[in-house]
Amino acid sequence: MTGGTITLQAADGHSLSAYRAGPETAPGLVVVQEIFGVNAHMRRVCEELASAGYRAIAPALFDRVERGTELGYAQEDIARGLALRAGIPESALLADVEAAAAALGGRKVGIIGYCWGGTIAWWGATRTRRFAASVAWYGGGIAASAAERPNCPVQMHFGDQDTSIPPTDIARIRAAQPQAEIFVYENARHGFGCEERPSYDATHAALALKRSLAFLETHLG
Repeated sequence: MTGGTITLQAADGHSLSAYRAGPETAPGLVVVQEIFGVNAHMRRVCEELASAGYRAIAPALFDRVERGTELGYAQEDIARGLALRAGIPESALLADVEAAAAALGGRKVGIIGYCWGGTIAWWGATRTRRFAASVAWYGGGIAASAAERPNCPVQMHFGDQDTSIPPTDIARIRAAQPQAEIFVYENARHGFGCEERPSYDATHAALALKRSLAFLETHLG
C-alpha cells in the first residue's frame, strides 16, 4: 500500500484520523467506512480507488467515540460496530466527511460509501452541497430518508438477496429518486463488495466498481 494516515479537523473542533491514498493532483474522493472502522478492507478500497486515478480519503468516523477502532466481521464485531454507530449524531458524521472533502482542496470532490457509509454518502448528497457526485453501495438507511432531495448526481448499488435492505426498500428509493442510477445485482447479498466477508462476490463487486468509476469520471472529470 502507498497511502498513510493523516489528521483532519472538523468544523466543530473535533480532530480525527483518516487514511489517504493517491496523488495530490488527482480528483478527490471521500471514502466512507462500513460499521467496522477504517480497517484493512477500507484501506484496500482507498488504494484501489487511488490506482484508478483518485486521491481518496477515508475519515475515521468512530474517532468521535473511540479512537483507532478497527473491527472484523464476526457477530461480536457487528454488535460492537452498531453500538459505536449509535453514539454518533448524524450532524457529526457530516462534519467529518466535510472535513475530509476540505482536505482534498477546492476541486470537485465525490463521495463513495459502503454499508453505513452508503447511507452517509447519500446524506452527503442531500444534506450538504460539498460533493459533485455520490455513490452508495448497499446503504441500509437510505430508504428512511429516500424523500430527501440530492444536490448532486447519485448512483446506488444493492444486492437482491440483501436481507437488511428488502426489495420494498429499493422500490421506495426508486420511486422517490427516479433520476438516480440504481443497480440491483442478482443473487448478491449485503457486503458483496467486501473481500473479507462470506457474502463477497468478485463478479458483482467488479461490475459495481466499473460502474462507479464510470459515473465518477463523468461527474468529476
